[in-house]
Amino acid sequence: MIEFEDVYKTYRAAGREIAALQPTDLNIRAGEVFGLIGHSGAGKSTLLRLINRLEEPSGGRIRVDGEDVTALDDAGLRRFRRQVGMIFQHFNLLSSRTVAENVAMPLQLAGESSRAQIDARVAELLARVGLEAHAKSYPAQLSGGQKQRVGIARALATQPKILLCDEATSALDPQTTAQVLDLLARINRELNLTIVLITHEMDVIRRVCDRVAVLDGGSVVEQGPVSDVFLHPQHPTTRRFVREAEHVDEGEQNDDFQHVEGRIVRLTFKGEATYAPLLGRIARESGIDYSILAGRIDRIREMPYGQLTLALQGGDQTLALQRLEEAEVTLEVLR
Repeated sequence: MIEFEDVYKTYRAAGREIAALQPTDLNIRAGEVFGLIGHSGAGKSTLLRLINRLEEPSGGRIRVDGEDVTALDDAGLRRFRRQVGMIFQHFNLLSSRTVAENVAMPLQLAGESSRAQIDARVAELLARVGLEAHAKSYPAQLSGGQKQRVGIARALATQPKILLCDEATSALDPQTTAQVLDLLARINRELNLTIVLITHEMDVIRRVCDRVAVLDGGSVVEQGPVSDVFLHPQHPTTRRFVREAEHVDEGEQNDDFQHVEGRIVRLTFKGEATYAPLLGRIARESGIDYSILAGRIDRIREMPYGQLTLALQGGDQTLALQRLEEAEVTLEVLR
């Protein structure tokens, strides 16, 4: 759906060129939720806004659904932008307009629908985001989560193919964030909408995204399926995000492990293997003793996963590791 070919962006400041995005190749598939994660200044907002040319690329080519959007003139760009909805961190609602009037605005600007058609579409969208009862309310009368739902409804008004989410949950509390992410996941499933979401929180990526790209210093330093990137991060920036999401201090953890005897391994379980009684069976078969040093069980979207860090002592450890690999458990020997 979205292809970046050697796309980069520079700004000129104080007489010199500053790179906001290094030359980047990226492919985002139709119908997926694609996450962009990075700290402030990493280039993720620049990359997102290049998709609909709110930022003009300094070089490279961007294709959306097969169309070269970098070659569009003003009229072509206006037509193209109707296919791309966008929601914002701070909602960007018009305070003088009601909820229904905010949602209707893109349709009015397009000028292709009658009043009756607009009213019917607005009613449909408000029902989809659960705000039918607030059609005549003003933004000041809404909570943050309700405002973001209005923003989502407005972004869907012109039936776009793509939805861009610019830090859409960072202004919300954790419970409201979960509700908005559930809504976005449902919209993705029901409308088969391609969603590109930027955030600085790995937990947001874990909850809703199919694939993710990690940005650092204007470069994509790691990308792939969320399960791979989240459970087996390769780049130091990615590992920091995962530790922050899991509230783990790696330095303290490693210090703790120095005093632990035995071989230390990390096991990663996915799907049904997460709940299987493997450890007890393998311990009986191999005669090993194990102690659990750290662990977590959670979900990446709908997929359950578990990670355990164990210290193994005694018994036939080679056999134990072999049995774990046969059970399709990912094994990392830490020491």
